[in-house]
Amino acid sequence: MSLTLTIATQSDLSTIVNIYNQSIPSHAVTADLAPVTVDDRQPWFEAHQSDSYPIWMVKDDDSIIGWVSLSPFYGRGGYAHTTEISIYLDQQTTGHGYGSQVMSLLARQIANFHFTSVVAYIFDSNAASLHLFHKFGYEEWGHLPRIANMAGTPRDLIILGRHY
Repeated sequence: MSLTLTIATQSDLSTIVNIYNQSIPSHAVTADLAPVTVDDRQPWFEAHQSDSYPIWMVKDDDSIIGWVSLSPFYGRGGYAHTTEISIYLDQQTTGHGYGSQVMSLLARQIANFHFTSVVAYIFDSNAASLHLFHKFGYEEWGHLPRIANMAGTPRDLIILGRHY
């Protein structure tokens, strides 16, 4: 298996939405409570530019198995060197080591941008993602207790970060 990252195109948006929507029912990965549509995600997609805030498709040979995005952290100039990272892999690929491979590929990609800090927002219930990010040098930079109500279940949000 040889993973690659390619810049997402408009034709990838439906795949991005499908993979994202897989994470919603667990209420452990994203704060959305209901599936999103391609139309819902269109403005988000258009806000990502490959030269500053890219969305990459994660491919195993020719199969798309996930996507990754870098997004603005906060809309003020002083934070321009900080980005938020999101990683979503197809549920059928979990447990095969893809997350670690993606993180290795991302470290090389992030070096191509002007970012000096990367943050990730992860629910405390998402042990696999917390483990993955810690494995790659991310540290806890914040803890927001019971900030989300996920269908009646309170969730803490852990903010992980790393300087590059």
